[in-house]
Amino acid sequence: MLCVVAMQDIQKKRQNKDLVELQGLIDAHFECRKKEEEELIALKERIEKRRAERAEQHRIRSEKDKERQARREEERLRKEEADAKKKFEEDAKKKSALSSMGSNYSSHLQKADSKRGGKKETEREKKKKILAGRRKALNIDHLNEDKLKDKINELHEWMSTLESEKFDHMERLKRQKYEVLTYRHRIDELQKQ
Repeated sequence: MLCVVAMQDIQKKRQNKDLVELQGLIDAHFECRKKEEEELIALKERIEKRRAERAEQHRIRSEKDKERQARREEERLRKEEADAKKKFEEDAKKKSALSSMGSNYSSHLQKADSKRGGKKETEREKKKKILAGRRKALNIDHLNEDKLKDKINELHEWMSTLESEKFDHMERLKRQKYEVLTYRHRIDELQKQ
């Protein structure tokens, strides 16, 4: 009988030990699961935040593209108007020059020479206006760190677009110079024949 009681005692101790071990495993499992759920929630929040940032960047980029398109269109219209006005004035001057071709011919040539110099100035003025329109004021005194980073990113993107435009223009200029040289060589060859 003592043996049976000892066996039951050992069995109870083993069951208690197994129960404590099982309870520890269950607690460890729930702690691990809780940490994983917290990490999952944090990951979802980061994904949503990044998605919102991308949407905002896309919106800002599209607004800037629209503004750039509007400025280009406005500049094109201004150039067309200026060209039309210039052409009208030149036609009027030609008509008046043809009507008074006699004694005023030499004075007309002098006026034309002085106007060519004036055209150079107007081209310079146009260039200055375009550069002044592209130059942006840099107001960063009131910005916090995040907004400064955004401003830096914005200026970097803007600089990248300007660099790419500059590269395109330089490549076009090289191609045009090459074409001019080839045409000159062709003309020279044709004149020799």
